[in-house]
Amino acid sequence: MKHLKNPELRKELLICGAAALALAALSLLISPLCALAVLGTGLVFTYFHVFFARRRYGQIAELSRSVDRVLHGQDQLLEDNAEGELAILRSEISKMTLRLKESADRLQDEKQELTRALADVSHQLRTPLTSMNLTLSLLAEADEAEKRLRLTRELKRSLERIDWLVETLLKLSKLDAGVAVFAPEPIRAADLTGRALRPLRIPMELRGQRFSLEGGDTELRLDPAWTAEALGNLLKNCVEHTPEGGSIRVTARKTPIFTELTVCDSGPGIDPADLPHLFERFYRGKNADEHSVGIGLALARQIVTEQNGTLRASNSPEGGASFTMRFYVGAV
Repeated sequence: MKHLKNPELRKELLICGAAALALAALSLLISPLCALAVLGTGLVFTYFHVFFARRRYGQIAELSRSVDRVLHGQDQLLEDNAEGELAILRSEISKMTLRLKESADRLQDEKQELTRALADVSHQLRTPLTSMNLTLSLLAEADEAEKRLRLTRELKRSLERIDWLVETLLKLSKLDAGVAVFAPEPIRAADLTGRALRPLRIPMELRGQRFSLEGGDTELRLDPAWTAEALGNLLKNCVEHTPEGGSIRVTARKTPIFTELTVCDSGPGIDPADLPHLFERFYRGKNADEHSVGIGLALARQIVTEQNGTLRASNSPEGGASFTMRFYVGAV
C-alpha cells in the first residue's frame, strides 16, 4: 500500500478505473453481461498496470537509494545487464558517478601535490633566509673591512637566490594558469643563444669554460624571451656541472618537420637513476649543486611543451650531458 502514496500512481489508478467504469456504463446499452465483461477486463488491465507501475517505481526507489549510498561513499553504483529506459538511466548515472569519483581523486592528488610544492618552496626559502640572518649577525659583529665585504657578498648571493626562486615560481605559475603569452617570431640561433648566455658569461669566464655554437645562422620561429629562458636554464645546468676548463656546445639545425637545439657539455654526465626524474619540480639529482632548487629544468620543459615541442635529456656517447629541444612545425 505504500506505493499508493505516490501521487503519480494514484492518478494513473484513478484514470484507469474511471475509464473502465465509463466503458462498462456504455456497454449496458448492449447488455448487462457485456457490461460485466468490459468491467472485468478493465479491472484486469488496471491490476496489471498497477502491478508493473509498482515494479517500475520500486526500481526507481532502489536506484535512488543506490545513488544516496554512492554520495555517502558507502557503495559503488554498478551497471546491470538489463534492458530498457531504467537500465539506460542507471548506466548513465553510473558513468557520471565514476567521472565524479575520478575528478575527486584527481583533485585530492592535486591538493597533495600543492601541499608538497608549498613545503618544498618553504624549505627553499628558509635556507637562504637562515643564511641571511646568520650573515647579518656576523656582519654586525665584524670589525675588519675585509670580513664585512665578504659577508656583504654572501648576503647579496642569498638575496639573488631568493629573487631567482620567486621569479621562477611566478613564471611556472603563469604557465600552469595558462596566462603566459607566447609571441613567436623569427630569430637566428646565434641571437637566441647570445641572449640566453648573457647572465652566464662571467661564471663561465671564471671557470675557464669554452663555448661553441654550430648552426648559428639557423632561423627559428619561437618566442625569444621564453625560449631564451628555457635555453638559459639548460646552459646554467651545464655550467654548474662542467669542470674548470671544460666545454659547452650548442648545435642548431632545421628540418621540414622540426627545428632543434642541442646543448652538450664535457661534464661527468647524468646519473642513469636521475634521468627519469630530471624534469620533475624540486627534484635534485645525486650530483646536484648545493644551491640547486630543482625547478630550472622543470620550467624549461614546460616552456618547450607550450610551444609544441619536446625536451629530453641523455648522456652523450663521448661523455657529458646532452639536452635536446625539438620544436615541431605541426601538432605532435
